[in-house]
Amino acid sequence: MSTATQHLEASEEQAHKALRFLTAGSVDDGKSTLIGRLLFDSRGILADKLDALEKRAAGAPIDLSLLTDGLEAEREQGITIDVAYQYFATPKRKFIIADAPGHEQYTRNMVTAAAGSDAAVVLVDITKLDTSAPEVVLLPQTRRHSLLARLLRVPSIVFAVNKLDAVEEDTEVAFDAVAKALTKFAENAGINVRGIVPVSALRGDNVATPSANWPWYSGPTLLQLLETLPVTDEAHDGNLLIPVQYVARDDGEGTGYQHRVMWGRIAHGTVKPGDTVQIFPSGETAVVAAVRHAGSDVDGCEAGQSAGIVLDRQVDVSRGDWIFTPGSAGNGQGTKQEFRATLAWLDTEPAVPGRKYWVRHGNRWVQARITAIEHRLNIHTLEEVEAHQLGVNEIGLVSIQTQQALPIEAYTNNRVGGSLIVVDPTTNRTSGALLVA
Repeated sequence: MSTATQHLEASEEQAHKALRFLTAGSVDDGKSTLIGRLLFDSRGILADKLDALEKRAAGAPIDLSLLTDGLEAEREQGITIDVAYQYFATPKRKFIIADAPGHEQYTRNMVTAAAGSDAAVVLVDITKLDTSAPEVVLLPQTRRHSLLARLLRVPSIVFAVNKLDAVEEDTEVAFDAVAKALTKFAENAGINVRGIVPVSALRGDNVATPSANWPWYSGPTLLQLLETLPVTDEAHDGNLLIPVQYVARDDGEGTGYQHRVMWGRIAHGTVKPGDTVQIFPSGETAVVAAVRHAGSDVDGCEAGQSAGIVLDRQVDVSRGDWIFTPGSAGNGQGTKQEFRATLAWLDTEPAVPGRKYWVRHGNRWVQARITAIEHRLNIHTLEEVEAHQLGVNEIGLVSIQTQQALPIEAYTNNRVGGSLIVVDPTTNRTSGALLVA
């Protein structure tokens, strides 16, 4: 079986699941135009919206970037500021797209989009690179966004080399030079690259339909490649872990006893009536009397689903607590008050050891401080360099101490149990993202 045929065949299991992917890259790489092209070519644009774009164009080609750049400031400046989500479908699968900003100032928005994505499409504007150089030097934002996607455990990364229609020299030679630089960077950074695709978002070449202008490329189009990528499934096996988001009174009738329902999205494991569970931080145990999903009693729920848990007795549970398999966390077992983590710093005020911050783990808020910065990652050389603070958009390995023990897990094992956000207590700004090592 040829490589092209393998790319075009998506398993039946993946076909019915929506793929959540983000587009990332530097400013003006064409991310919004690429998404607009995907929506346009897949007929994912409502007729009234298309009519509005055609009227705005006044006979000229429509600006596809306006499909995602919805803020007035975005349209005025021609840049993406906030994350814009779009939905479309092909006969093979459904998609949820997050158009992430390219400017360094909005890196925090990109981190938000990447945290829940199954794949990342990193655009590379070939017109900004010197393809005639002995070794092509990639843009800092290309490297930064790729590294952040890997650190945020985005399982599939695709490089889309854009604007080949604007290349005056041999397009094949220029593309091969960029692809070589991307491959070398990805290998050194440990990035799992699913494909490097030449595209022209403006013209539509190789986005949803193959390009007639580049006979030298016989691989899949970007859309064909996206149709084959797997979605991220949290572990259904192993111990149960649920961060409690909301506690509600049951919809019973009368004035007598009414059950309390603990709602939350299952981080990993499964739950069903009859299971014994434990509560963090109290350490109390109880038996699951009923499991609710979408307003109805069900036989059970698994990782990735939102579940309502009814216990067989009254236990003090509130937002921010955790429900888990007895002995796997809480009550001094499986919890940590000191741990190491990768820190992606997003605030203009640098991260410094000793300063107190608020951190959120699941739905629980606790005070914490950085006890040490072990090193900073040089995004240009990928070397670990000594650092005493982390500036805006820098990434490093730090040691953290929290005021209370938390059911911490390695981020590579589970996104929910292994991630925390850092908030400045003075400004209430989201200052950083912690990924437990």
